[in-house]
Amino acid sequence: MRSFVALGDSFTEGMSDLLPGGAYRGWADLLAARLAALEPDFRYANLAVRGKLIGQITEEQVNPAVAMGADLVTLVGGLNDVLRPRCDTARVCALLEEAVGKLAPSCSTLVLMRSPGRSGPVLERYRGRMEALFSFIDELAERHGAVVVDLFGSRTLSDPRLWADDRLHLTAEGHRRVAEAVWQRLGLPAEADWDAPLPPSRPPSWPTRRLADLRFARVHLLPWIGRRMTGRSSGDGRAPKRPDLDLL
Repeated sequence: MRSFVALGDSFTEGMSDLLPGGAYRGWADLLAARLAALEPDFRYANLAVRGKLIGQITEEQVNPAVAMGADLVTLVGGLNDVLRPRCDTARVCALLEEAVGKLAPSCSTLVLMRSPGRSGPVLERYRGRMEALFSFIDELAERHGAVVVDLFGSRTLSDPRLWADDRLHLTAEGHRRVAEAVWQRLGLPAEADWDAPLPPSRPPSWPTRRLADLRFARVHLLPWIGRRMTGRSSGDGRAPKRPDLDLL
């Protein structure tokens, strides 16, 4: 593989794997760096932007990715749609089908994902929608010869310790594990057990949990509700971090 294009939303942009300079890294960047170590002229583009729905990903990212003609393409999208209070699942699946139908013939390997879910009430509330989405992704992959990385079935990626304070995005260690999962699914030699359980730990105390809940509501939940009520997105006006297929 001499080139890689990543499409999607905040998960593929790399939130919340924060670098010292304030930029986000994430699993796609980690995977690209490892692939580049195998190929001196390796090129990489990351078109993902936080907050994007599958319609926006299909409209804004798919055609540029097709034009790049990369060897490897990853597409992760639709979860932002199904986690909203109202969702037309049939429309989400139709847009995914449109995207995959364009991307699959343009690359040697197309990777799709069953996204991870943090254990807790949010996952249980939307589990039915998520499972319906992931079943359709399996069908698309079989139809178009794509590869599926099953993160939803992971024993470990649901562990709250691998999720950032916003409870929506993985930590640096979570992204490292996702990169390893994709690496292995591409048939490359394993460097670690990406699904190995975390060491046992004592649960936080009740006061610690309540303080964390209050901070989450103030810093993350209330701004998110504000954006939903005003029709805004965290990705509005934001450009992809690597819009061109350039040397890494």
